[in-house]
Amino acid sequence: MSTKGAPGTARPVDLGLKANAAQFALLVAVNALVGGMVGQQQTVLPLLAETEFGLTGYTFIFTYVTAFGITKATANYFAGTWSDRYGRKPVLISGWLFAIPVPLLLIWAPSWGWVIAANVLLGINQGLTWSTTVIMKIDLVGPRQRGLAMGLNEAAGYGAVSLTSMAAGYLAVEHGLRPAPFLLGLAYTALALGLSTLVVRETRDHAKVEAATHTPRADGRHDHLHGQLSSREVFAQTSYREPALSSASQAGLVNNLNFGLSWGLFPLLFASSGLRVDQIGVLFALYPGVWGVGQLFTGALSDRWGRKHLITTGMLTQAGALVVIALGDTFTVWAFGTVLLGAGTAMVYPTLLAAIGDVAHPEWRGRAVGVYRVWRDLGYAVGAVMGGVVADLWSLRAAVWVAAGVSLASALVVAVRMYETHHRPLSTDHEEAARG
Repeated sequence: MSTKGAPGTARPVDLGLKANAAQFALLVAVNALVGGMVGQQQTVLPLLAETEFGLTGYTFIFTYVTAFGITKATANYFAGTWSDRYGRKPVLISGWLFAIPVPLLLIWAPSWGWVIAANVLLGINQGLTWSTTVIMKIDLVGPRQRGLAMGLNEAAGYGAVSLTSMAAGYLAVEHGLRPAPFLLGLAYTALALGLSTLVVRETRDHAKVEAATHTPRADGRHDHLHGQLSSREVFAQTSYREPALSSASQAGLVNNLNFGLSWGLFPLLFASSGLRVDQIGVLFALYPGVWGVGQLFTGALSDRWGRKHLITTGMLTQAGALVVIALGDTFTVWAFGTVLLGAGTAMVYPTLLAAIGDVAHPEWRGRAVGVYRVWRDLGYAVGAVMGGVVADLWSLRAAVWVAAGVSLASALVVAVRMYETHHRPLSTDHEEAARG
C-alpha cells in the first residue's frame, strides 16, 4: 500500500515496501550486522568457558546468556519508549555505541566476569538496535506488508547469526578461540555505526502518516485501543490484558527460551558425543540458518494465510524438534533436529512481530513492540537458567526434554486464546464490495 503524507509531517512520505525500497534495504543490512554481533560468540564462548576458564557447572557457564537476556529485554523496553518519544534514529545510533567495547572485552578477558560484562553491553546493543530496526521497517511498509517486512528483517538478522557462527567456528579451528573470531565483531560495529549515522533516515513521520489514515477492523475488535495510551496501559495490554498481544508475548518468551537454552547447552551436548568444533559450528549454524532463510517465506505467508495458525504450528514444530535432539546422539540426527527447530522458529518469529503490528495503534506501536520484546527476550535468561539448573540436577538431555514440554504448552495457549489478527481494514472491505 502506498499512502501520501499527512498534515503535520515534515515532508510528504509514502508507505509501502516499493516506495521505501532503498531505506528498507539499508535497514535490512544494518540488522544483519546486529545479528552478526551475536553470531561471533555463540559457537566459541561455551568452549572458551571450559578450556580457558575451567568452568564446569552448567548453571555458571550459562550466566553469560542470562546476563545478555536480561539486559536485552530491558533495553527493548527503553528502545520502544524512546523511539516513540525522541525518534528512531537516535536510539539506533546509541545502540551501536554500546557495541564498541564488546569484542575487545571478549578478546582481552582475563576472567569470566569480563565475558559477563561484555554480554551486558551486547544485550543493550541488541535491544536498542534490533528493536529500532523492527519499528522502522513497520513504519516504512504500512499495514499490508508487515509479515513480509518482518520476514526480511528477521531473515537478515538470524541469517547473519548463522553465517557468523560458522565463520567463527572456522576461525577458532584455524587460529584459536581468541582473538580471531571476535575480530568479526569489530568490523561489524564500525560498518554499522557508520551506516546508521550517515545514511539511515528517521522514519517516525511514516508512523504519523499511518496514524492519520488509520482505518478500523470491520469487527470493531480494536476500537478501544485507538489513539494514545499511557506506557502503563501499553504494558498491561501487551503483557496480559489483550488476548492476541499477550498470547504473542508468551509465545515469544518460549521461543527465545529455546534459543537461550540452545545457545548455552547445545555445544556442550554435541561435544559430549565427541563432535569436533567445526562440526558443532555447522550444527549451531543450521538452526539460525534455516530460521533465517525460512522467514523469507513465512513472513509473506502470514500476510496471505493469517498469523494464528502459523504461530501454533511453529510452536508445535519446535516441540517436536527438541524431542528429536533429546533422543539423538549422532551428527546426522542432530542436524535433522536443528533444521526442524529452525523451521518451527521461522514460522513463529516474524509472524509474532507482524501480529503485534496488526493490533498496536501507530501512536503507541513502538512501545508495544518494546514490551513484546521484553517478554520475548527474557526467554534467553529463562532458558539459560532453566537449562543450567535441570542439566546440573539431572542431565543435558533432561533440559532439552523440559524445553519440549514448555513449547507444547505454549502452542496450546496460542491455539486457545489468540484470535486471528491479520484482518482487512473496514475501508478495504467497503471498496471491494463497491467494485463487486
